Amino acid sequence: MKIIMFYHSLYSDWNHGNAHFLRGIVRELQQRGNDVEVYEPEGGWSLNNLIKDHGAEKMDEFRKYYPGLSPQFYNPSKQLNYEGILRDADLVIVHEWNDPQMVANIGKQKEKYGFKLLFHDTHHRAASAPEEMGKYDFSNYDAALVFGEVIKNIYLENKWISNVFTWHEAADAELFKPVRDLEKEGDLVWIGNWGDNERTEELMEFLIEPVKELKLKAKVYGVRYPEKAKKALADAGIEYGGWLPNYKVPEVFSRYKLTVHVPRRPYVEMLPGIPTIRPFEALSCGIPLICSPWQDAENLFTPGEDYLLANDGNEMGYRIAEVLKSAQLAQSLSQNGRKTILARHTCAHRVDELEEIITQINKQYPYTQKSGTNG
Repeated sequence: MKIIMFYHSLYSDWNHGNAHFLRGIVRELQQRGNDVEVYEPEGGWSLNNLIKDHGAEKMDEFRKYYPGLSPQFYNPSKQLNYEGILRDADLVIVHEWNDPQMVANIGKQKEKYGFKLLFHDTHHRAASAPEEMGKYDFSNYDAALVFGEVIKNIYLENKWISNVFTWHEAADAELFKPVRDLEKEGDLVWIGNWGDNERTEELMEFLIEPVKELKLKAKVYGVRYPEKAKKALADAGIEYGGWLPNYKVPEVFSRYKLTVHVPRRPYVEMLPGIPTIRPFEALSCGIPLICSPWQDAENLFTPGEDYLLANDGNEMGYRIAEVLKSAQLAQSLSQNGRKTILARHTCAHRVDELEEIITQINKQYPYTQKSGTNG
């Protein structure tokens, strides 16, 4: 298939978690013989911040890890060359980072060029800001891909689009895998962005205070940490590492004994069943994982076997100490987590699901006249 994808960024994962999953999906699609083109806007927020903080050479480093991925840039202030981009497309996927006008404009090209058209939603705004989603025109879209059942139900209840498929994120298991025989540098590592005060209290309770109490050697990576957050880390004896390229996560995980997952409040309160990309990648790397409370409503994993759950800060401290003390427990979590990812949650599994979704859509809409074809 000729697949065209419009996303915020493939190059940059600076505070942009969607790039993680997208990279793995594009690589898997390419390995199956598909011709895939990803378009991202010039001057995109994430890439601009990456270059400002770390220099354009990080784009060269990205290419070393993903030699087959080469996104195309377009000027968002100018009219897209729809003829050149979409003429031969079989499938077009438009991500929710794009503004409503662009989503509508691409939809208007569907009848002319005859491709299948999907909208991909990986954000909580369907639950937290439904009025924003109401601005999108999905009238020409065949279906929406959403990253959890709760989002699917919101789409259907609001009648935004009639065909909605749950398409969870997953790990690129070729890249995110255990790296053996590296010397440990510390006890605990956490990789995540501070964000918009969506989990400030949770990070204090489930990460910073337990590390301080247990006097662990720990390190935190991420961006958008205010001075108050950096001071809290320093007071707890936690080293702050700044931004970490996502493709270097497996190497960093391998140098620590465990990690934690602290989901943002909107996911806990409004989106049960959606863990975000971080736990998938941690489990895929085989690092023991302990989570602050979230409800695995869709039974993606097995709590207690794939990861441990801590209901409050005191229990988090107890769980951390337990894993550090018991090599057997740590090994069991490592093996079970990796096994579950390989069995159910790799990018290859998600491409299988995407292919099945396309098959269902083709059965529902069996024939579309492409512009310039002879039937």
